[in-house]
Amino acid sequence: MPKTHDNPGVIAPPPLLYFSGLIIGYALHWAIFWAPFKNLTAWGLGLVLAGFALAFWALYTMKQADTPVNPDRTPAHLVQRGPYRWSRNPIYLAMTASSLGAAIALNNGWMAILLVVVLIAVQYGVIYREERYLSQKFGSDYQHYKTQVRRWL
Repeated sequence: MPKTHDNPGVIAPPPLLYFSGLIIGYALHWAIFWAPFKNLTAWGLGLVLAGFALAFWALYTMKQADTPVNPDRTPAHLVQRGPYRWSRNPIYLAMTASSLGAAIALNNGWMAILLVVVLIAVQYGVIYREERYLSQKFGSDYQHYKTQVRRWL
């Protein structure tokens, strides 16, 4: 009997996608110097910290709901509290804020440009797949949730 996978089948772990963009951007910065964010280090660090705070809140909320964060695992519940009241993807929002903050704090334009590529990959390779899966898994509950809460903000 073939093994079935009860998960959305995302293209890669989302943290790996974000981290790859930062690493490639860092390497490009050394190869082709581009520093468009002068004197914005404090703003960048603020975004990084805000991203980390949101991520910890979202992770804590998932843990409290006894639902795995890893998209390769089967979700036990549709989480709609905590930061999930305002964003269907607060962890991706947090990683986006932290990545943009890192680009600004490090004065690295390549990281910012590659973040756009990462966001396209996350949207098409992760979020759309998760949404399709959650629609199948939770049916009308998820459809109602989608009408009440935005994808990003």
